[in-house]
Amino acid sequence: MDRWDRVGRVAAYGAALALTPYLLIKVSWVVGSLVGLVPVGTGFGMAEWVVLNTATIGMAGLGIAVALALVRPWGMRVPGTPLAFCAWVGTGFLVPVLPYAVLSSLLGSADGDPKSGSDADPSMPAWEAALIQIGFVGMGLGLAVALPTYFRRRWPDAFEGRLGDRGEGASRALPWMTVAGAAVGLIWLYWAMGGTAGVAHRGERDLAWYVLSGVFALWAFVASAATWAAVRGRPARVPRWVPMVLGWLGSGSLFAWSGWKLPFTLYLAVAQPADAALPENLALAAVLHLAAVGAGAAMLRALVRTRLMRRGAVRTPL
Repeated sequence: MDRWDRVGRVAAYGAALALTPYLLIKVSWVVGSLVGLVPVGTGFGMAEWVVLNTATIGMAGLGIAVALALVRPWGMRVPGTPLAFCAWVGTGFLVPVLPYAVLSSLLGSADGDPKSGSDADPSMPAWEAALIQIGFVGMGLGLAVALPTYFRRRWPDAFEGRLGDRGEGASRALPWMTVAGAAVGLIWLYWAMGGTAGVAHRGERDLAWYVLSGVFALWAFVASAATWAAVRGRPARVPRWVPMVLGWLGSGSLFAWSGWKLPFTLYLAVAQPADAALPENLALAAVLHLAAVGAGAAMLRALVRTRLMRRGAVRTPL
């Protein structure tokens, strides 16, 4: 075991440990709400609240399992495709928003609202909000370090070489997913800069909404540019790992966050609760999230295909 493997080992265990309190908190919310000891979140009925938090329990449990798979011997024997997919979604959720999570924690401490930017409910104690933030940041940092070391062991050829040395770039047409990703990013950037077209409830916009819109716009542009570079093999001679890593994170951000927000947007459009609303027009938001999910998934497929190419030959898949 070399130095990088030891660092990845510590990071993987740290990620699993960091997310465990979040899992336990969500379990306590579900059980507590069912027995009447914990209030249901604002804007939700009992059924919706239980379903939402049960889903996050499953996501947290899966995240812990993925982190352990990156370091335990059995992780090298599990099927590569589902493990890579879960890792892609997990990093897409957590790594791109790490700077925002840290900033929101600092701002929350300054204004007395440590819940800002999390999935916290207004009735959440400060210590629970802090543990949730620690869980997100710890898991994101852990995956960011542990995943490359795992890929290095299992698929050492994934990031080898430089752009253009595997016969990419036969077509000059822009890949459609890069166009879709950039278009979604432009709309999010427009909103982050204060644009009001497509905003239905201007009073619902807060600092977190503006910052997150900008963060998601940035990663949409990064994903589009990195995927274009990987598919076209340009600019030539750039180390392959650069667009592969950026494309992995950006496409995962598009898929994971919009995949999470799309059901919530559809719920608000159908149920129309009086005490919950999104700033943006719900129909437009649904279209944007659907486009982001499709573009993110297509970008991942394109990145995987570039990995399988080496001078026109198809190699062993994930």
